[in-house]
Amino acid sequence: MIRPAIAYTLIAAGANVVGAAAVVSRSRWSVPALEKMIALSAGFMVSVSLTDLIPEAIAQHGARAGLVILSGFLLVHFTQHTLTPHFHFGEEVHEVTRATSMSALAGLLLHTFVDGVAIASGFQVRATLGLLVFMAILLHKLPEGLAISSIFLAAGAGRRRALGAGAALGLATVAGGLLTDYIAPLGSYGLSLAAGVTLYVGASNLVPEFQSKRDWRLQGSFFAGCALYLVARNLIGIEA
Repeated sequence: MIRPAIAYTLIAAGANVVGAAAVVSRSRWSVPALEKMIALSAGFMVSVSLTDLIPEAIAQHGARAGLVILSGFLLVHFTQHTLTPHFHFGEEVHEVTRATSMSALAGLLLHTFVDGVAIASGFQVRATLGLLVFMAILLHKLPEGLAISSIFLAAGAGRRRALGAGAALGLATVAGGLLTDYIAPLGSYGLSLAAGVTLYVGASNLVPEFQSKRDWRLQGSFFAGCALYLVARNLIGIEA
């Protein structure tokens, strides 16, 4: 029988593939709807990291958790915005180099690996926390798959390689979930690492995608994401 953590990790991984397939198959989707999804995801991810992941990590490890949280935050910035010259969530419409597409994939593989670690670590603490983490990650998985496949297409790759890039992100997510139980540091500090990564993705990757746009619907979607998190938190029974 598949453990709940792995089942939810597989669902999250599948969303990467769905996002990639939407680009590769040239399916039509609404750009405004995608932007609202990104804004909603940002609100949910920032909320879960600040309200549950960071406090839980500090409760487990005290001051040491702060260093791991910071490490996760810096690691994502290094891989996605220092090593990678050009990356953003959403469809890539400008021509990019093959090196850019590969560096973007490398950065996102690390990020999606930690996504799996985050889901597994959340379920290790309690099922309700794992469910909240899963919801936060699922919300940005489709834009993530869409982003990497469109980057590959913009770099001149074929549809098969572009879809394969999205599938690779899904596999990295599953690997993170599976290895959390077998690699001691991940089992111990996975939640702290996930807290830093989740905060970075929400606040530094997703928020800049819409914060400069004068569209009240986008800004409202961000606050709706925060509200959705609080509603979900209350419904599944996590006490404040």
